[in-house]
Amino acid sequence: MSLDLRGLNPAPVTPFTPDGDVDYDAIHRLGSWLGSIDGVKSLVVLGHAGEGTFLTDEEQLDVIRAFVASTDGRVPVIAGITKEGNKTAALEAKKAVEAGAVAGLVYPSHGWLRFGFQEGAPQSRYREIHEESGLPLILFQYPDNTKASYDLDTQLEIAGQPGVFATKNGVRNMRRWYTEIPALRAAYPDLQILSCHDEYLLPTMFDVDGLLVGYGNIAPEALVELIEAGKARDYARAHEIHERLLPVTKDVYHRGSHMEGTVALKWGLVHRGILDHATVRTPLLPLPDGADAEIAAAFASAGLEKVAVPA
Repeated sequence: MSLDLRGLNPAPVTPFTPDGDVDYDAIHRLGSWLGSIDGVKSLVVLGHAGEGTFLTDEEQLDVIRAFVASTDGRVPVIAGITKEGNKTAALEAKKAVEAGAVAGLVYPSHGWLRFGFQEGAPQSRYREIHEESGLPLILFQYPDNTKASYDLDTQLEIAGQPGVFATKNGVRNMRRWYTEIPALRAAYPDLQILSCHDEYLLPTMFDVDGLLVGYGNIAPEALVELIEAGKARDYARAHEIHERLLPVTKDVYHRGSHMEGTVALKWGLVHRGILDHATVRTPLLPLPDGADAEIAAAFASAGLEKVAVPA
């Protein structure tokens, strides 16, 4: 399957009702708005921003279906594949296909975050998921400060496997970035390279085909401009967009924990008129008092105002 992600690929949050149930009406508002923006290439659901691992198996499938329905299938929906073992992850991917997902973003087995991985194990994970489900897959490169960050040889071997067509790179180590991204480009010129460095997108913007970011929830219009500036090698324009967004970046992503960014994203969507509140599921917790006002002020300074949601 040929899937073009060369642009903005938001990773939508999963809205909840005040009682903590999945809010499918809010999913429709969010998905239909994001899907209406020129330059949005896909919606990547059930990731960290989407609290995917906090959902039941049935909720996960219903969320995929709801985002597919939100754009009447016009915008491809990609599902995060997160189960720990290869067999369970492959079955998860197969069910995601049945629910309407057209590709999968493969998370590392979470035990690797603490203990590391055996040589060849990541390759087996991608191979078994693709063979079982037929799902086109995105190689997910985790931050350098985890033990689930793949060395270059592992990335190259995964990228060369059947079914792998893109990589979401969040290594957050520019020394490795400037070495490994050119090596991936040289080995696989057709591999689509997507940055997920929400906290500091500017340094990666000139090396990528697009973005796969939670940030796409709240500022899709500006991020589409940023991608265009990067592809045009227009540093002055890219820097201007970066500076305009910097107060938002700080209030959403420059926090004590990257996970707090999910809560902040929901407050941003409240400010933009998509959500009515910022309810999350534990173990995520609300932000400190006053954070919502700080986020609203940052959005106002960046010119990110309320939007008209498509019917």
